[in-house]
Order: sequence, then structure tokens, then C-alpha cells
Amino acid sequence: MNTLPLALLAAALAAAAPAGAESVGEVDTVFKLIGPDHKIVVDAYDDPGVQGVTCYVSRAKTGGIKGGLGLAEDKAEASIACRQTGPIAFVKPLRKQEEMFSERISLVFKRLRVVRMVDAGRNTLVYLTYSDRVIEGSPQNSVTAVPVDRGTPIPLR
Repeated sequence: MNTLPLALLAAALAAAAPAGAESVGEVDTVFKLIGPDHKIVVDAYDDPGVQGVTCYVSRAKTGGIKGGLGLAEDKAEASIACRQTGPIAFVKPLRKQEEMFSERISLVFKRLRVVRMVDAGRNTLVYLTYSDRVIEGSPQNSVTAVPVDRGTPIPLR
């Protein structure tokens, strides 16, 4: 028996799962007779560079046979809300702008991205989510901000 196709399928399914994300919940949006339903999923991502900040990202997840096998291309629509969930502390000085998370939303070509930007003048962390594609990205995006107490200046590199 040739196990290569099974190994490739397992690798594709593993790549489709978000690294570092914790599932908060999901709602079904379209019933599918075969395979999982289409859904909206909400995942929580703790900012790896800022203790005490969690970003919640909601996005569409395609169901059906292709979705169940990890072969579907999810829509490039997402929403983000980041909040202070504990005392804010900085692991190390931050870059003015850096990608925090990246997750595949298709087998090969499309990614959902979360970028952290520092608005130093307002001592605020700004988070942007969008998707990109090898050939053409999507202008659909969502932004949120977390103000940091002025007594805790954001360290920049």
C-alpha cells in the first residue's frame, strides 16, 4: 500500500490548522449534506511579544467535502478585536511593524495575516488583519487598537 497520498493529506490538514490559536467557538452558516457545514470560527491568539494582549479573529471556514479534506479555499473575510486580558508587559522591544500570526486559508496560495503596528505617539498597539494570495491579495481588512497606559511606554527597537 502506498502511504505517500495519506502522508500528503495529513500534512495538508496539519498546515490548515492555525498554530498558536485557541478555538473560542463557531457557528454554522450553511448546512452541507456531505462533509462539515460552512461556519464562522472565532480563534484567540495571545500576542507573543506583548503579555496581557489577546486578539480574537473571526473568519469564514468552508465546509463540504473539500473543506473536510482541507482542500477548500476559505473566503478572504475576517474581523479582529484585540483586548487587554491581563497586565501588559513586553517580552522584548517591539519593531514598529511586524507580523504576529500567519495562517493558511487555502491549501497553497492564500494566507490570513495579523500585523502589529506601534503608534508610539499615542502609546497604542494597532492590530491589522488581512489576507494575501500569491498573485493578488484582498483589500478586505479589519483593524483594532489596544491603548497602553502612559506609565508603561512601549519599547521600540
